[in-house]
Amino acid sequence: MSGRPERNIAPLDNAFTKQQQMKDKVTARKRKLLLRRLTLFAIIAGAITYLLVSTLISKNSELAAQKVNKSQLENQVADLKSEKTMLKDQINKLNDNNYIAKLARTEYFLSKKGEIIFNIPQSDKKGSDEDASY
Repeated sequence: MSGRPERNIAPLDNAFTKQQQMKDKVTARKRKLLLRRLTLFAIIAGAITYLLVSTLISKNSELAAQKVNKSQLENQVADLKSEKTMLKDQINKLNDNNYIAKLARTEYFLSKKGEIIFNIPQSDKKGSDEDASY
């Protein structure tokens, strides 16, 4: 025989025990529903957090791309401003008759009456300077 004798205990069948059993069932059901609600809330909170983090990361990468684009455009603006000042200087020079005459002589080989134009290439000047230095 085993160390414990079996006891046959009959459950009490009165109103108090039935009421306690009903309370136990109700609390178990409430606990189960609470667990389901908390699980659903955790899933929804996790999904919202994932969406917010992914949006934050994508916007951060877009911002970095926009900063690179901005710096490139600022460089272009600086180049265009320098070109604008150069072109304004060119316009001012083209309004001067002496500059136009000099430009016509050098670029288009135009001359005054009785004037002879000699075109000396730039590379020959450099070669003669190098020979003189030895």
